[in-house]
Amino acid sequence: VQLQASGGGLVQPGGSLRLSCAASGSIFVINAMAWYRQAPGKQRELVATITNGGITNYADSVKGRFTISRDNAKNTVYLQMNSLRPEDTAVYYCNANLRPTAWTYSSAYWGQGTQVTVSS
Repeated sequence: VQLQASGGGLVQPGGSLRLSCAASGSIFVINAMAWYRQAPGKQRELVATITNGGITNYADSVKGRFTISRDNAKNTVYLQMNSLRPEDTAVYYCNANLRPTAWTYSSAYWGQGTQVTVSS
């Protein structure tokens, strides 16, 4: 199983970016998917989660600015980030809780991370 994240980059304050993360390989079912981020010198923190039924949850710092969504047919999760601030600068990681086969338990899988830099 692989998670491939993309969409990061450099953006000015107030700008927008859309991150994508596609899961591939042996996948029986994907449960929750999520985005985390880690800024330099800080611990990794949860940004947003979405269940396979579409229920979402957000960190207080991004509520009203970020939107998480998923396309179950494509095994892909998205993070639309608007009104970006310098403090949003971090490496963003996608995460999926999934079962590779019908005979295995669910485990957490991570993408490789994509850099988001918000600066003028």
